[in-house]
Amino acid sequence: MAGKNIFDVIIIGGSYSGLSAGMALGRSLRNVLIIDSGKPCNRQTPHSHNFITQDGKTPQEISLTAKQQVEKYDTVSFYNGLATSAIKTKNSFEITVGNAEKFIAKKLIFATGIKDIMPKIEGLAACWGISVIHCPYCHGYEVRNERTGILANGDIAFHYAQLISNWTKDLTVFTNGKSTLNQDQADKIKKNNISIIEKEINALNHDNGSIQEIVFSDNSTFQLKAMYTRPDFEQHCKIPEALGCELTEEGFLKVDMFQKTTVDGIFACGDNASPFRAVSNAVAAGNIAGAALNNGMIEEAF
Repeated sequence: MAGKNIFDVIIIGGSYSGLSAGMALGRSLRNVLIIDSGKPCNRQTPHSHNFITQDGKTPQEISLTAKQQVEKYDTVSFYNGLATSAIKTKNSFEITVGNAEKFIAKKLIFATGIKDIMPKIEGLAACWGISVIHCPYCHGYEVRNERTGILANGDIAFHYAQLISNWTKDLTVFTNGKSTLNQDQADKIKKNNISIIEKEINALNHDNGSIQEIVFSDNSTFQLKAMYTRPDFEQHCKIPEALGCELTEEGFLKVDMFQKTTVDGIFACGDNASPFRAVSNAVAAGNIAGAALNNGMIEEAF
């Protein structure tokens, strides 16, 4: 394919997974466009961890280095904007950015992540990624042995109580209302000296995102250093669904081991297609998507 706005592959989403896919395709001599709106979901997170060679760096630092490295491949281009719609033609896809600019490609990769839907608790969104966290492998070491809370209920609360007890024994479960833990789960949690508090939460008092205390609806408080929670989410980009890509029961884009979606010619990688929200996983998935897509294009043309 040739032309100003015509590419072999368009990657929508230019964070870790999209950049990783872009590098694999750039090194495969593919004409690639990466469209990105510049709002990664971890932009509040002060440091990234558990990614070998990058441990402790800021998300922005990792992303900037990655982009600088991908930019060295002259067949990879970047466009700053938000992809708003797409249509499938006979042999390609047409992507619209904003309300006007259009780009065409044979194949698509969506590396668009997910959008967290925060509980309606004042202060929680400001603490998200800083002291209200989701993953002990990413952030647990930094708050080890600290006074820690779990904002969850039912099976998720039980799973978190088991998991986080490895990093701290000063642990409390906050169900934010009546507990939906079954009796066996509640008994096991309490047996491990973990308290369960069912009061409704009004707010989190914090200092620039560092949680200080929970404020309950009865105005009582509970001091904390960190809190784990798993908010609801939705796909950050609705275009894959509009093109017919199926979702899993959990709400992720359904992909196979090579990151192929259920629509021919469309791949997905990163947080939008995996429950394992880690930079290392996003990078790995992007590399697989780029290599697998390129291999498929070679087979089609050979």
